[in-house]
Amino acid sequence: MDFLQQIGYAGLNSRIKRLSDELLYSTRDYYKNAGLNIEPNWHLIFLLLEKHNSLTITEISQELRMSHPACVKIINKMKKKNYIETKTDKNDSRKQLLELSEKSKNKLPNLHKHWDACIETTKELIENSPNFMQELTEFEKLVADKNYNERTIENVKEL
Repeated sequence: MDFLQQIGYAGLNSRIKRLSDELLYSTRDYYKNAGLNIEPNWHLIFLLLEKHNSLTITEISQELRMSHPACVKIINKMKKKNYIETKTDKNDSRKQLLELSEKSKNKLPNLHKHWDACIETTKELIENSPNFMQELTEFEKLVADKNYNERTIENVKEL
């Protein structure tokens, strides 16, 4: 039996991380084998910019609840591959707006085909856990309301 499974709740954080890594690396392999020349974490940026046409890095960071530096890192990689263009906001010259490039817009139909296949794969993986998405949302809300650190400090006081 897997050690992290053996230790129960003590291994939960590591199991979640391990699962996340496996999904990320496997998706990266799929994209590479499909010749897509993108990274898995770019998917969300593509979708946001497709939906909103243009956003600042701060807006993307807030929308995805990711750190600003993490967004900058992803966006810089996307810029290097010419998937994103930067334009100055007409109303505020200090603001830099990010938009999908023509290259991205041309590739979107094909990318959506692959992303839809990925969604189907995810559905297959959780088909025996019909409440998984709802329970994950509830778990995220609990952590957002009071993070792991705060909860653990309270629990250590009670011991």
